[in-house]
Amino acid sequence: MKDAVRRVESELLPSPRPVINATGIVLHTNLGRAVLSEEAIAAVVETARRYTNLELDLTRGARGSRMAHVEPILTELLDTEAALVVNNNAAAMLLALNTFSLGKEAIVSRGQLVEIGGSFRIPEILERAGAVLREVGTTNKTRLQDYERAIGPRTGLLLRVHPSNFAMVGFTEEATREALVALARKRKLTLLEDLGSGALIDFSRWGLPAEPQARDALRQGVPIVCFSGDKLLGGPQAGILAGKRSLIQALRANPMARALRADKLTLAALVATLRLYRDPKKLERAIPTLRMLSEPESEVRERASRLLHAIPDVHASQSRAEVVACTTEVGGGAMPLARVPSYALALRPARGKLEDLARSLRTGPDPVIGRIESGRLLLDLRTVERDELPKLAQAVVRALEEEP
Repeated sequence: MKDAVRRVESELLPSPRPVINATGIVLHTNLGRAVLSEEAIAAVVETARRYTNLELDLTRGARGSRMAHVEPILTELLDTEAALVVNNNAAAMLLALNTFSLGKEAIVSRGQLVEIGGSFRIPEILERAGAVLREVGTTNKTRLQDYERAIGPRTGLLLRVHPSNFAMVGFTEEATREALVALARKRKLTLLEDLGSGALIDFSRWGLPAEPQARDALRQGVPIVCFSGDKLLGGPQAGILAGKRSLIQALRANPMARALRADKLTLAALVATLRLYRDPKKLERAIPTLRMLSEPESEVRERASRLLHAIPDVHASQSRAEVVACTTEVGGGAMPLARVPSYALALRPARGKLEDLARSLRTGPDPVIGRIESGRLLLDLRTVERDELPKLAQAVVRALEEEP
């Protein structure tokens, strides 16, 4: 009977539905990656509620471009000539490869032929874009001479891909960005750099690895870059292309650009997010992704302690609940070697199985997603907001009461 009631209730719930992310993974792909700022949420609500000037130039009273809303701030922040937004970074890659390397070779290092989320692979994107893959070098070593020897009459572009979701260590070598920029200029070729996670600031200030920044790549002469909007940037799902005006114009002229364009809600959220980058002093508190990654351990521990104290003693002792130090990942295919210190509420049910407790938390009225580690169910507080604590405590008590 209980299962039947839950099935009926689930039919009445919104879908997708909100969950409490207690995994500690800030950019959890299965949970929607970046949580939007309050400013971005307000912009989405206002844009969804009313008609907008999405493609209307209010001054001229004539049709305008939806890129007019986002391109000025992107060019300002990135110090570049032009920019274009599509619906995700895979789409940005697809559009760029189809525009600059249709029927021609795209030269890329073997060590950069990455697989991104959902089993999408760079070689397959190249194929679908109509480009011909030309691998150079070896898995662990690719030198500038490898690119030089591969260039010929059929070459369409040079492709540089940041391996943001894995790392190679040991006996490795890669041609530098500066060297590839010089080679592309010398041979009059387009160099496209896929930066992956979309860092607009230096994350080393928080003890995290420094991710390549779009502004740096463009200043160093890369003619066109692409990156994600919903990872380290902290905005909505989007693919951002930026660089030389002539190259961006070529992308816009490609009929595929219309099929891949971003909608009005995405643009509203992205513009609101990007505007926050104008004020570095408020940035890390305003954008949830940056706030979670930069938050001091002491504040995370304090939330974990509050959660423990919110659980009645009988349930806390029943589950052998305790606050423990732990580490987690950034997620979203970013910073694969980074481990972020955190604190979690660890649960060890006295009778039932850990998997059953995790399932009860997932399937409750307020779904909670934790992680099983070292024989404990961890509820990591780095990704739990303070105002979620009451619901989280109620969910834990409810799950423990359902134990056999």
